Amino acid sequence: MDYVDLNYTPSENDLLSCIRVKAKNLMKVANEIAAESSIGTWTKVQTMKSDVYEKLRPKVYEIEEIGEEGESKVGIIKIAYPLDAFEIENMPGTLAGIAGNIFGMKIVDGLRILDYRFPEKFVKAYRGPRYGIDGIRKLLKVEERPLLGTIVKPKVGLKTDEFAEVAYNAWIGGCDIVKDDENLVSQSFNKFEDRIFKVLELRDKAEEETGEKKIYMPNITAPYREMIKRAELAEDAGSEYVMLDVVVLGFSAVQQFREEDFKFVIHAHRAMHAAITRSKDWGITMLTLAKIYRLLGVDQLHIGTVVGKMEGERAEVCAIRDEIVLDKVEKDDKNKFFDQDWFGMNNVFPVASGGVYPKLVPEIIEILGKDVIIQAGGGIHGHPEGTVKGAIAMRAAIDAVMEGKSLEEKAEEVKELKVALEHWK
Repeated sequence: MDYVDLNYTPSENDLLSCIRVKAKNLMKVANEIAAESSIGTWTKVQTMKSDVYEKLRPKVYEIEEIGEEGESKVGIIKIAYPLDAFEIENMPGTLAGIAGNIFGMKIVDGLRILDYRFPEKFVKAYRGPRYGIDGIRKLLKVEERPLLGTIVKPKVGLKTDEFAEVAYNAWIGGCDIVKDDENLVSQSFNKFEDRIFKVLELRDKAEEETGEKKIYMPNITAPYREMIKRAELAEDAGSEYVMLDVVVLGFSAVQQFREEDFKFVIHAHRAMHAAITRSKDWGITMLTLAKIYRLLGVDQLHIGTVVGKMEGERAEVCAIRDEIVLDKVEKDDKNKFFDQDWFGMNNVFPVASGGVYPKLVPEIIEILGKDVIIQAGGGIHGHPEGTVKGAIAMRAAIDAVMEGKSLEEKAEEVKELKVALEHWK
């Protein structure tokens, strides 16, 4: 069966895939990837009907050789899949096809999915984010500046009362948001059912004292039934947010949770994503995952900082930001390979975290803009004078940018920022 048709022009109803491959024969591998990810197999089968082949076969419509590595050629291939091949409202089922077996094929020496283009019918099969950036800003009553968040540190180990006190100190220092870290769930020293009520009690106190809206993001990541129980507890306790470790939970759990009757803002932590996204030879780009999570309905998503401790080049992180923030995205030469129209679907609030401290704030805002949630863990709790002063310093750094001042100018007004700048040279 032949799946290569370089004269084919993709339909607006096709689902498009762009893949970087390493192989000795690009034409042959492109044909086999298309077959394996759809209706084909390794040999001719007597059960294949001509109408099935004509209706459901994908078409490799572009093959571009971009280099050589050893005995292998490196190329970009693009494949158009007819939507009739999928149960389009079933993300796990769709990905089982277009990203399922192809990574295990012996014929490939490298395979990395760079981008998907989802057509209108596919996009509209998903709910997308409930709130988006505008809804979150309305909830927090913060219209212009970046939001400031923190993660209680150490990641695990603090007892419930200790944890809640750290959260309270961060709020009164100026944080809008406090969240659990990715590996804090319901350990013996800090049970979820105790933590959710205690932290929200101190959230209410912080709101009364500061006159500002404050948010707690409890991590409800768990086996699905238990996760639903924890979501119900969070709802009963009065939490507007929950946090999901979306990669380790899986696409099915994320999709189903968005379809439950909860009204939460869903914060998506991408723990373990780099196992899938970091290699330049294998895996799936974070851009592609971000597009999938927008469809599945998360409201906030970690995308990197460029300048923090986590990997991610500027162009890549900005491409991810564009894909989750804008309604229409145009391809570029490096990171975005397809135009993508989101057809009015709500956007996702990008989150910058990982090694963030006050000195990095101006550059983060310059790179990502004001529609960003800046999260600092160690950059707040590591302040020499403690969490309250660390939060004051981070908030002052954001204020400095919004006021058009340098950090050094602002530090003359806010001594906590001056201390932070001297501490983290």
